[in-house]
Amino acid sequence: MKIIAGLGNPGPKYDGTRHNIGFAVADALAEKGGVRVSKNMFGAVTGVVRLAGDDAILVKPQTYMNLSGTAVAPIMRYFKAGPSDLIVIHDDLDLPFGGLRIRKTGGDGGHNGVSSVIREIDTANFIRLKVGVGRPAPGINPADHVLSVFMPEELRELQKIISDAVEAVLCIVSEGPDRAMNRINSGATRSGG
Repeated sequence: MKIIAGLGNPGPKYDGTRHNIGFAVADALAEKGGVRVSKNMFGAVTGVVRLAGDDAILVKPQTYMNLSGTAVAPIMRYFKAGPSDLIVIHDDLDLPFGGLRIRKTGGDGGHNGVSSVIREIDTANFIRLKVGVGRPAPGINPADHVLSVFMPEELRELQKIISDAVEAVLCIVSEGPDRAMNRINSGATRSGG
């Protein structure tokens, strides 16, 4: 059973922010599967979606970003899922806006949500789908940048980026992370941004 955790912050204050791109991708996966992510479970809202012929659990932690792992870990235990069954979708400052990159392991890259997941499941060996939100302009605090909403010119591209991220998740589930990495990571830097 795959556990697909889109990271973000709950509440209308954070809707449409860069830090919530993981929530947006999880919502798009749910929409594609005709389900809702609405069942409360272990500090998250969840939904069961059929992807590539198998059921997967979509997870949106409601614990705020820095405590994402406190929701993800008990859900993994409940469904008897191992680290190799976990896909975490999150924003990434080090990728240009709209870039996608898949990793099977690694550090947290300074991302507090990923750090929390690593800490709570006691391993860094899980799949991450990083969605680029770009670096802030000089003089802008990175924390302020990720909590800001997308600019109008970025919003024009956002649906395509979310759709590409959905396809990346489907590729991971149907073809495995190695093939997905070969396919997705080669196009991790988008032209123009």
